[in-house]
Amino acid sequence: MISYILRRTVAAVILLLVVTAVTFAIFFLLPRLAGQTADQLAQQYIGKSPSKADIEAVKQNLGLDQPVYVQYWDFIKGIVSGATYDLGPTTAQCNAPCFGYSFKTHVQVWPQLTDRLPVTMSLAAGAAVMWLLGGVTAGVISALKPRSFADRTFMGIALAGVSLPMFFTGQLALFLFTYKWPIFGREYVPFTENPSQWANTLFPAWCSLALLYSAIYARLTRSGMLETMSEDFIRTARAKGLRERNVVAKHGLRAALTPIITVFGMDLGLLLGGAVITETVFSLHGIGEYAVQSIRDNDLPPILGVTLLAAFFVVIANFLVDLLYAAADPRVRLS
Repeated sequence: MISYILRRTVAAVILLLVVTAVTFAIFFLLPRLAGQTADQLAQQYIGKSPSKADIEAVKQNLGLDQPVYVQYWDFIKGIVSGATYDLGPTTAQCNAPCFGYSFKTHVQVWPQLTDRLPVTMSLAAGAAVMWLLGGVTAGVISALKPRSFADRTFMGIALAGVSLPMFFTGQLALFLFTYKWPIFGREYVPFTENPSQWANTLFPAWCSLALLYSAIYARLTRSGMLETMSEDFIRTARAKGLRERNVVAKHGLRAALTPIITVFGMDLGLLLGGAVITETVFSLHGIGEYAVQSIRDNDLPPILGVTLLAAFFVVIANFLVDLLYAAADPRVRLS
């Protein structure tokens, strides 16, 4: 098991390095290939109507006149140990992990991300609990009673959840439960200040996300359970006199968990990188809303920071999924 964890850890680190290289190439190499010069890149750090001397100074201080591989090394070194930036009239120290300064606000990107991360984590965690419990439960019931009224009802709801886009269900929930019937709050409150108000504010967003994702988990669980419950080891467990709930929970559901773990890890990792539509609809100042605002402003460093943070969460989620594989199925440890 230790050897398995070490192999997966090394693979995760290598994957993160590859992600940083690809992300850096997208934001810094592709503009060069498209014809954008170092002067044009440097001008974004200064503002309108800069002098040639200012452009030249910023270009040299940021290393934009260096080869791409040197710029990439400075980029990695800044993430690990920090960097010093010349913003024109002043010089500023960017502490590690350093993703640079915003073109628009001249504020460090990393503190902005950490300030917004609790909002995104709260949204993702609450919705994940709801869609996992609701989707898996509906899938198991549908698989145990195929073509029954419960099966058709759950699968009908699942089909509606998959078909309806988030900007529709989110706006509908916001209109009904926040404006027409003011049951839930509008302004986000941190969990540490008021846990009940925190949950009250996020509940419509949780339900909207859970409706979308639980539909996928219900259909995935149903198909996996239908296949698993017809296997020989299930008939053997029943022949041994085990209770039906033990057969379903310990043998049937556990054998069907592998695809559910895979999808759950990916979904949770992506949501931690920012639920763009949900945060925009519900006016939650999380990472996704920060990314949307940065794209509107054509603000490169925050976009780069959000991209790398989202990639980090996806890689870590995949790493944890690999560990859960080994816990759920001992055969994975030997592969």
